[in-house]
Amino acid sequence: VVSGPGGFFVCENIKEDNLSRGRKRERRLEAVNVHIPDSECLRFPQDSLDELEMDDYWKEIENIESSGEGHGRAGGEGETQEEEQQKAPEEGEHEEAWLTEAGLVRLVDDSLAAEDHEEDSAVFLSTLTRTQAAAVQLRVSSYQQTLLRRRNRQHLPDVRDIFRPPEKNEEPPKLEEGSDKDATTAETEMELNVEVAFSEQALSYRDNNQRLKVNNSSLNSSDDKLPNFKLLRDKTGQTRVGDLSPLDMKKVRRLVLVEMTALFDTAGIDVKANKPGRVKSKESGLFGVPLITLLDQDHRRVPGTKVPLILQMLIRHVEEEGLDTEGLLRIPGAATRVKSLCQELESSFYDRTFQWKQVKQHDAASLLKLFIRELPHPLLTVEYLNAFIAVNKLPTKKQQLQALNLLVLLLPEANRDTLKALVEFFQRVINHQAKNKMTLNNVSVVMAPNIFMFKGFRSKVTEQQEFSMATNTANIVRLLIRYQNLLWTIPKFILTQVRQQNMESQRKLYKDRAVRKLLKKITTDRPLDKAIPEENTQGFIRVQAPQFSKISMAIQLTEDLQASDVLTRFLSQDSSVSVKKEDLCLYEIGGNIKERCLDEETYMKDLSQLNPAAEWVIKAVQR
Repeated sequence: VVSGPGGFFVCENIKEDNLSRGRKRERRLEAVNVHIPDSECLRFPQDSLDELEMDDYWKEIENIESSGEGHGRAGGEGETQEEEQQKAPEEGEHEEAWLTEAGLVRLVDDSLAAEDHEEDSAVFLSTLTRTQAAAVQLRVSSYQQTLLRRRNRQHLPDVRDIFRPPEKNEEPPKLEEGSDKDATTAETEMELNVEVAFSEQALSYRDNNQRLKVNNSSLNSSDDKLPNFKLLRDKTGQTRVGDLSPLDMKKVRRLVLVEMTALFDTAGIDVKANKPGRVKSKESGLFGVPLITLLDQDHRRVPGTKVPLILQMLIRHVEEEGLDTEGLLRIPGAATRVKSLCQELESSFYDRTFQWKQVKQHDAASLLKLFIRELPHPLLTVEYLNAFIAVNKLPTKKQQLQALNLLVLLLPEANRDTLKALVEFFQRVINHQAKNKMTLNNVSVVMAPNIFMFKGFRSKVTEQQEFSMATNTANIVRLLIRYQNLLWTIPKFILTQVRQQNMESQRKLYKDRAVRKLLKKITTDRPLDKAIPEENTQGFIRVQAPQFSKISMAIQLTEDLQASDVLTRFLSQDSSVSVKKEDLCLYEIGGNIKERCLDEETYMKDLSQLNPAAEWVIKAVQR
């Protein structure tokens, strides 16, 4: 995949004989060693991206090309994927799509407002940081100018009316004390500040480094020299993907889109989403089936499935046969055998008659890679593929990691869960590198073309562009694997903005006199939707577990009380509960959040002070 001004382009798979492919690989290596200066190359090896590692990348490309996938589906002869050429976007189309996705298109044209964007735009805008607001303002202004030219009418709201300038006694939001250090420290900085917006930190970094240029040498880190980033511990608990209710996740996604755009804006990187073309894909089966369709099939057999069953089985088979196989993922299985196994799986997988014992390690790994490549749309989505590649342009590893965190949160749930299962598997392969000889770099180089190359759009590219594609995409895969424990978390500043939106929405609701009059019959006027429980004001919380019993526990809040202590006390008091502690979660419900599963290390007194109107409920975790 090569990023360009008109979007992205994907290498066209071309059949070649073995001799011509070998010569092509030699020319590619020559380009690495001779034609591309070190200052222009993105390299990230043990010492550098050496010829052997690059050769593995080109061999993987050749394995894909030689399999004949460019001329037919692996699942059967004659099945082809119908493609539609990507049309050049019309003026303002990118801005309109962005505003629509952020739920803000009504700011410029009420006729385009989607019915499901019921969230008040004023509430949303009131919680944005200065960099986030600037990102929105830029796109609103650009789209307004487009509409004026397109419709030749003057009845559009002025962008200055949407973003009220600060009053005299107001000051623009500032970074918290100590955050300047977080934004400007060297690449060896260990801690990630998630309380201050990433774009605000990047702005501070940029302002303190006016002469900073994108330094590609920042990628020259070996496996063991990549910074060992860790999150600053938050007493109110870490929030991972899946911990929030769908309503709050909807708010998270809108905020993340704006924040991601603002982060790239601070670095002067213009990232525009691409529209997926219409692709005629299979409506059933295993390979070449859209993720959503595949999961719908699986749900009918195993309710609650989040990762396709076929992918789970392929991973399980590889691990059961042992992860010590040398060259795992790198050495391909026999093409004819892989094709035959693919056809057998299509016909007998769901019948449970497929003979897994016949599948060799390298064949199973090849089937796994085939499954990823055969997805009608890329796993990282057409919309955000450009943004994933553009991460390499950000000036520091910290900003690259922050951008990837936001992009992972933007992925559709099915794509995000599948990607997570893959990178966890890749890490387990790397853990056995002493025997299988697959380091972080090796796995990244081999898997990059499988994750980033797809059949939606095709265009021939130069060999120099191919090299750029190799280094860019392999580096992204490397970061996804290396920092996976951080990427599937929701930054605290995003969650804080969600809480602010919820509180602001409640305040606006209670300003309505009719509602206030109705509520007056129930209780006295209050800023939150529920009165603060009396126990909270006396240093206690009341914990309920209606799913298991009618027990209601009053627990005294202490400085050291954590969510795990609450679960332990519940299990000790109710012997009838046979569920394991790890299958339970203490939930924060109501107040300024809809519903949140708490990290076991959450300090309850701190969280109770942050959300005094919340209820505390123990429920079984849905995995």
